[in-house]
Amino acid sequence: AQYVPAPKINFICSGNHQGVVAYLAMVDYARLENVIPGIFEEGRTPLVLVFDRITDVRNFGAMVRTAECAGADAVVVPVQNSAALNEDAVKTSAGALMTVPICREENLKAALHYLKASGIKIFAASEKASMEYTQADFTGPTAFILGSEEDGVSPEFLELCDEQVRIPLMGQIDSLNVSVANGIMLYEALRQRRQA
Repeated sequence: AQYVPAPKINFICSGNHQGVVAYLAMVDYARLENVIPGIFEEGRTPLVLVFDRITDVRNFGAMVRTAECAGADAVVVPVQNSAALNEDAVKTSAGALMTVPICREENLKAALHYLKASGIKIFAASEKASMEYTQADFTGPTAFILGSEEDGVSPEFLELCDEQVRIPLMGQIDSLNVSVANGIMLYEALRQRRQA
């Protein structure tokens, strides 16, 4: 509980608030340390997304929606430099933010180390990679890290990846929207797993 002066409450709230205000988060965050063991215990092969500085709310929502449709098990996001999980994100996700576990991590580097220690292979989508995404094996425990459209995946996280893959671009534009790249990677994993 926190004391807030009446003028501030009046500014925040409209109507008859009776001096009491409650703040509720749009999303219940999950703990990565609980989610990953649960996936293995259920006999499933993990498919996890890691978002590195995905700050656009609509991209974020669309990416989680695609993750849910492709059967991804969790999305890992940093506490800082991540999209706000507000009404726009929930709307764009078509409700997927309420069903896919969102693991909000203070230290993304530590989260990547945890995934690796759990036997999950980490792949980064990078236009600089030599291997095309269709040549990689996503049938085992897999995590995809996708970075900001401006800078891609942070160099410190690229170093932790097991493999970097690229999506070929045939036109004159040098990059895909991160949400589109997310969908391509997820559905390649789904295709491989269904054929395995």
